[in-house]
Amino acid sequence: MAEKDGKLQRIVLTGNPVSDGAVVARAYIYEPWEPDVLPTCFEPEKKQEKLDAFRRAAKQAKAELTRLAENLGPDFGDQAKIFLAHRELLDDEELMSETELAITEAFLEPDAAVEKVFTSFTEMLSQVDDPLIAARAADLQDVKKRLQRIYQGREEQNLSKLENDVILVARDLMPSDTAGLDRRHVKGIITEAGGTNSHSAILARSFQIPAISGVVNAVRIIPQNTLLALDAVKGQAILRPRQEEIDACVRSQNILLSRRRAQAQYLGRPGATRDGISIDLGINIGSCKFEASENYYDFIGLFRTEFLYMEGLCLPTEEEQLTAYTKVLEQANGKAVTLRTLDIGGDKNLPYMDLPREDNPFLGNRALRLCLSRPDIFQTQLRAALRASHRGKLQLMFPMVGGMEDIYRAKACVRAAMEQLDAKGIPYNPHIRIGIMIEIPSIALMADLAAAEVDFASVGSNDLTQYVSAADRMNPAVGPYYQNYSPAMLRLLETVFSAFTAQDKPISVCGEMAGDPKAAVLLTGLGARKLSMNPASLAGVKAALARVSLKEAQDLARQCLGMRTQKEILEHLSAFTAEAEV
Repeated sequence: MAEKDGKLQRIVLTGNPVSDGAVVARAYIYEPWEPDVLPTCFEPEKKQEKLDAFRRAAKQAKAELTRLAENLGPDFGDQAKIFLAHRELLDDEELMSETELAITEAFLEPDAAVEKVFTSFTEMLSQVDDPLIAARAADLQDVKKRLQRIYQGREEQNLSKLENDVILVARDLMPSDTAGLDRRHVKGIITEAGGTNSHSAILARSFQIPAISGVVNAVRIIPQNTLLALDAVKGQAILRPRQEEIDACVRSQNILLSRRRAQAQYLGRPGATRDGISIDLGINIGSCKFEASENYYDFIGLFRTEFLYMEGLCLPTEEEQLTAYTKVLEQANGKAVTLRTLDIGGDKNLPYMDLPREDNPFLGNRALRLCLSRPDIFQTQLRAALRASHRGKLQLMFPMVGGMEDIYRAKACVRAAMEQLDAKGIPYNPHIRIGIMIEIPSIALMADLAAAEVDFASVGSNDLTQYVSAADRMNPAVGPYYQNYSPAMLRLLETVFSAFTAQDKPISVCGEMAGDPKAAVLLTGLGARKLSMNPASLAGVKAALARVSLKEAQDLARQCLGMRTQKEILEHLSAFTAEAEV
């Protein structure tokens, strides 16, 4: 949207908030080096020379990544691990051997070989619906460009030395761009691409730099050094703002800083309402590497296992899975870990499995459906999980359960895996807890029957919303129909919570709603007593819960259940939240 203001044009740009905050500063347009790689071949007699050149480039890349990690310092250990993970990619046997084969057998120039192999891996990961796993594609792109730049003899580009305070504007940022930036002077970030769970967004939040993504044509529209007012709470950037807009931006940032200081006081406290009703707060993880102090979370409510299947060129072995599951249990220090069995298929395709393309993958052969149709894959994962189960508090959870038949078949598969281990004398926990994801309306409507058959359940609010509203959550054209807070969703959630509570079976929420402070209060009022979220959301949720009594949350829920539209509900929630914070 654009408005004329005198001779200069005032322009309002909108995007998706990925890191809260507000700031006023000059624009710094960042257009990083992009590789120009042609599929060029060399003479076979130069094979060793080219292979040596590639290996030297890989060695230098490792050195750069080590330096990036060290430069972050001790206060950003989580972020430093991103670059150590990049280093691990350079040690990945399959990835590197495939690249070397492209050099020594196809006689591709090293930068072209890197382009071919890394792009293949990137495309595979980009198909994943899970944003945490799909973010690995950004890692591969980052490492790919680093190798190509080094091989072509280009100097490393970074944003580590800036002279003035700026709002960084770019088409996209690699993790290394964001981590290497001068945090003294980069006061805000605007990108055309990227998502809330990209590594760049995670780093921006860690640095508490206001950031928005998805700003169409930002690099073309915003001139270098032009004054910007960035409000990353509203998802808005104003080019050549008026004085009152500058003042409003400053006020917004002061309010946010005050809120953060208040929330930080709650992080080390147990999750509970003002009147002392305990709410267990867990975290969601998507790899073996995670950081969260044991004092800050109560359990791991969602351990996504897809990363094991997406990172290689073949199915992970039973031993590889056992190693990964055991590592997570060790890091959990005795806390419960909910392992979600393989959630893949359809939209999450694995090239090496040669799964058929489906016209409507969200309604296709995915998750538990795929596992039941491929017992060889399912049994391998179940055996690995069972073997890990006697090394900690591991529990199994099945995704995409549509009816009681799915539950019966899945439990039969667990018994079969147990029998296989018994035959070999391999130890496991015979009393392992078994649960289900509630993300399909059919099983939600039979929650009382499901509760009688399983030990626990977790609501996947993202997919449940999608199926309740019949709106593809990945399709922006139907975005208005995708409504987490619709009256239908709230009524269905209340039904599920009531059914499991009546049978004294734990029921949690592990979708995006659980990490939204206002939603956490509403979910508590509807009957939830366990919430699992991104670790970064813990402080805000704990603070929101601590400000309300259980009765207030229940009254809020009853009021929202009586409303007719999501708009009414959201307005009521906003007013309630504002009043509670006073």
